[in-house]
Amino acid sequence: MKKPLVGAVLSVLFLGAGIAPAAASTATDQGGAEVRAKAVTFAGTVALSNCSGSVVRAPSSQPGDPALVLSNGHCLETGFPAPGQVVLNRSSTRSFTLLNAAGSGVGTLRASKIAYGTMTDTDVSLYQLTRTYAQIESSYGIKALELDTARPTQGKAITVASGYWKRTYSCAVDGFAYRLKEGAWTWKDSVRYTSACQTIGGTSGSPVIDNATGKVVAVNNTGNEDGQQCTDNNPCEVSENGTVTVRKGINYAQQTYNVVPCIGTGNQIDLNRAGCALPKP
Repeated sequence: MKKPLVGAVLSVLFLGAGIAPAAASTATDQGGAEVRAKAVTFAGTVALSNCSGSVVRAPSSQPGDPALVLSNGHCLETGFPAPGQVVLNRSSTRSFTLLNAAGSGVGTLRASKIAYGTMTDTDVSLYQLTRTYAQIESSYGIKALELDTARPTQGKAITVASGYWKRTYSCAVDGFAYRLKEGAWTWKDSVRYTSACQTIGGTSGSPVIDNATGKVVAVNNTGNEDGQQCTDNNPCEVSENGTVTVRKGINYAQQTYNVVPCIGTGNQIDLNRAGCALPKP
């Protein structure tokens, strides 16, 4: 996992690497042609105490619905969920710093509950907030990022926007891992980045944004740091026929189109809705 950060020492270490503003960049498509990416801002992203995240909405979400924050399952304040464990509708008062387009903190949002969280099949958490989308927009002029309903495609130009570091990483979807195994956890159909997205600790939970649409297509979660095989912080790819591939220095994300069918009326997580395939408790 792109480890949650603890303590000021790590903060100083990574901050020393420099903070890059959100800006237009380039990626390459499947044919190798350079594609000019649109500028992706930090508006709607959030900083957690140890990770990154974003205020998100489903296409069916209404202005009066309680807003949702998307991050990783391994960023939960309750610790890493065990393999097979699902956290559902658990009370939480966690706070999030909301960022504007320039990456400045404009206010504090607070959770009412962990609506959903798991590290099984995917690595995702959804917090329900005490404020609605309309209240957030009225107070701060910031709209939620929309979750795409479509699976991203190979070659798609993307940007990882970290609210924790106020840094963006622009690259493309290099491909997909049938299974991504890291330590005790296994994730399905993970997004593999091209090498330009050199995400670091603290970028966990960052939204992965489609540069063409501005919609969220995945949530950043891990990378192979040392070239080890299938160990913590060194995920390996496992193909459908069982072949194991290690890609040192390559980073990954978990797709989010499969989250959308699980968001029901009033932004409530309903794991029994048609099309919802997220793991159940």
